[in-house]
Amino acid sequence: MKAVILAGGHGTRLYPLSTKEKPKQFLNLIGDKTLFQQTVERVSFLKPEDIFVATNQEFVHLVREQAPFIPATNIFEEPAMRNTATCIGFAAMQLPPNEVMCVIYADHLVHNTEEFARCLRAAETLAKEENTLNIIEVRAESPNTKLGYVQIGKKLREIREITDPSTDQPGQPVEIYEFKKFKEKPDLETAEKYLASGDYLWNTGFYVWQIETILEKYRLHMPDTYARLMKMRDDPSTIATEYSLCESISIDYAIMEKVHPDEVRIIPATNLGWSDIGTWESLFEELEKVGDFERIEKFKKMREEA
Repeated sequence: MKAVILAGGHGTRLYPLSTKEKPKQFLNLIGDKTLFQQTVERVSFLKPEDIFVATNQEFVHLVREQAPFIPATNIFEEPAMRNTATCIGFAAMQLPPNEVMCVIYADHLVHNTEEFARCLRAAETLAKEENTLNIIEVRAESPNTKLGYVQIGKKLREIREITDPSTDQPGQPVEIYEFKKFKEKPDLETAEKYLASGDYLWNTGFYVWQIETILEKYRLHMPDTYARLMKMRDDPSTIATEYSLCESISIDYAIMEKVHPDEVRIIPATNLGWSDIGTWESLFEELEKVGDFERIEKFKKMREEA
């Protein structure tokens, strides 16, 4: 499996803590390491040569400073900001088409790294066996209006990870569920209904799929961007020009909302400890959980003085 870490965002909602010169993924917000470094550690079960980073050209030096063991050739430099669909496609077209690719965000927080790795491995198995587009999601814990949701269907199967290949002993089962549809950020009343129903999960954006499969979805649903991606792959000298001409749209809008629900599977993580750290409130909430009140006061003062 190839892990692609998306690390090109500017994190403007946390200004002035997060800036265009050094956005939140490269800051020590929670714990002793940056969010990006924690993300890299999260996929440390992979070899360094299987870990890739897609980031804006201006952040390449930060990636190299904070993860010097990742090969320089594994850093995909985005010449412009064109949202996640173009970024993910840009990474996918540079990887072997017969491999499985997982998409991970550098500015998300995940406390349970063992659960995360277990879900990724199960999703890799699913991608190989069923050729589906797989999402690792989390149970909604509150009527959050700043997150997207997915509607979950019936349970389809279980995948048991082999925890020790030498003994061939099965590990804890990972449940696989039917996908029904995406729901964008709702109003409070709708979010409360989602939470009460138990049929909706928070959309983390953690995807796992066969590379040749996702590129085929680009060809079908984003033909202009797909053509430009192929041109960049065949002639890297065109990247600077062609990348900026690609459509600026999220992977959810561009691909995931257009594919048939039967092509998608949901893996609900039971205890991931996930947050996208997308707002000051979510940052303070996570800092409260670890008892870092000194940092809370420091960040609050910084926000007030801006």
